[in-house]
Amino acid sequence: MASDDELACIYAALILADDHVTITDDKLVTILKAAKVSVEPYWPGLFAKALDGVNVRDLITNIANSAGSAGPAGGAGAAPAAEEKKEEKKEEKKEESEESDDDMGFGLFD
Repeated sequence: MASDDELACIYAALILADDHVTITDDKLVTILKAAKVSVEPYWPGLFAKALDGVNVRDLITNIANSAGSAGPAGGAGAAPAAEEKKEEKKEEKKEESEESDDDMGFGLFD
């Protein structure tokens, strides 16, 4: 989970991106001071370097689009298919565990 310092820098970067302003160390510090939030001095620099050359607005838009293109979250046909996959995985795990006992030549209760 992100620390308070990280979250403050994330929100400051999002504010700058929303206003179509280039994200720099100085601008992040300015926003944090205006919000009366104190962070460790290295955080704004790290975020500015990490986001250098990255279009944050496009990044957020692409994340939202890719999540939406994954398919319907729920539907009449989606639930049974998901349950079948879970059951198949459970059966595979059981088979693997049984095979590992056979490999040793004895079982736990033999």
